[in-house]
Amino acid sequence: MIDNMKVKVGPQVYRYDEGAIDFIPEMLAEYKAKNILIVHGTISWEKAQKYFKFLDDERYNMFYHQYTGECSYYGAGLIKDIVEREAIDFIIGVGGGKLTDLVGYSGHVTNTPYGVVPTLASNCAPWTPLSVMYKESGESEGKSEHYLRQAAFLLTCPSLVIDSPVRYFVAGIADTLAKWYESDLILNQDELSDVPFLQLAKFTTELCKNVILKDSDKAIEDMKQGVVSEEFKNVSEIIFAVSGLVGGLGDKYARNAAAHAVHDGLGKYLSEKSHKYIHGEIVAYGIFYQLALEERWELIDELLPLYERLGLPTSLKSMDIYPISDEDLDNLVDFIDSKEKVHLIPIEINKDVLREAIVKLEEYMENR
Repeated sequence: MIDNMKVKVGPQVYRYDEGAIDFIPEMLAEYKAKNILIVHGTISWEKAQKYFKFLDDERYNMFYHQYTGECSYYGAGLIKDIVEREAIDFIIGVGGGKLTDLVGYSGHVTNTPYGVVPTLASNCAPWTPLSVMYKESGESEGKSEHYLRQAAFLLTCPSLVIDSPVRYFVAGIADTLAKWYESDLILNQDELSDVPFLQLAKFTTELCKNVILKDSDKAIEDMKQGVVSEEFKNVSEIIFAVSGLVGGLGDKYARNAAAHAVHDGLGKYLSEKSHKYIHGEIVAYGIFYQLALEERWELIDELLPLYERLGLPTSLKSMDIYPISDEDLDNLVDFIDSKEKVHLIPIEINKDVLREAIVKLEEYMENR
């Protein structure tokens, strides 16, 4: 029997269709919101503004804040100052994963309801009740989980999402694939097979994987052509919404494991070299690392053609990070070993095994 699971399904209202952003005033009325803070980026906000037809509505006092580009405690402090100074009663985040993470954390620390409008499909940050934190330098600084608070809404339009960099979409595909590869061995354990929410999480990981493998090639091509096809809509929805259900339903047993642990470790100890890669690209390497840890080399072989088509990194050497010093390797291994989620994988896990998997993967990819 599993005790103390925290199930947090997702935003209170979700819509992903043309005209979805027009629904925001109804949500603001539900919260009796008058003083509205919009937290935004730069280029994404320039593209998104035309969808926000209520900005001049006399019912609202609108305030705007351009975030620093990082989800940081410093950035959250800036938002907190505005919320307190202007008596903000609702925050709307418009942008990518780091921005929606920042808005979620800021809503948590200021006790302010918030909604998010993702402008790209690069990860499940708009859906999840946790924020990955960074320093302003880009160095990873852990995460903040706020299970008792979730977005009031996640609303966006396919025509807005498709008008974003293809690179981020590809990274989102990799990040979503990780949902299955990180949790497969964990969720297939006999003692978890009769836990209903974990089985829902398992089904959702399979759905994510199957849609990605079936439709991602066409979705990417359609995105390049600016065509909002069924494949593009399905894959983007899987990335920023459905994949967020995995951790919401399965808690720590299905959120992430070694692939994300090595991502966080690289961001903490090798940020100067890894910072040029975005989240999903590093996680793509992390999938291969976890499969090497599990010695499931045949699954690496199965994924290689997709990685090659999408231009995803397959090793630290392909990212110009390897070879690395013994000190950096020790720090990276110590960090991975410190994460409880890695020890949920039902194999022997210790520092020697974790280190060996890093080296073995480099050798395996070098000899292909």
